[in-house]
Amino acid sequence: PELSEEPAAEMVKMTKSKTFQAYLPNCHRTYSCIHCRAHLANHDELISKASGLNASLFFCRVNVGCGPAEERVLLTGLHAVADIYCENCKTTLGWKYEHAFESSQKYKEGKFIIELAHMIKDNGWE
Repeated sequence: PELSEEPAAEMVKMTKSKTFQAYLPNCHRTYSCIHCRAHLANHDELISKASGLNASLFFCRVNVGCGPAEERVLLTGLHAVADIYCENCKTTLGWKYEHAFESSQKYKEGKFIIELAHMIKDNGWE
């Protein structure tokens, strides 16, 4: 059989895409994924620590992906939430509040719960 003279550009190239990882400033206390150490949030973005849940509520986050929303009954009532995961290692970290059905819980919409079991304190904690 003859060897093909096709240009290399027409060959299928199998590569693993690299996940982009954002880094928060070193001068701030940060929370990172305990499994791969990807940055997740600044301490300044912490809203509250959920008592009894071993989780924290945050305004913003980096290196976090979001799954589809679904309705769940949580301790504070019915919410539409989406599981969140580390973009680097794909570990499920917690959830994002997409919609709160009770008016007293509306402040949580668009915010993120990260479970303490999946994060570690980095940069400037002493």
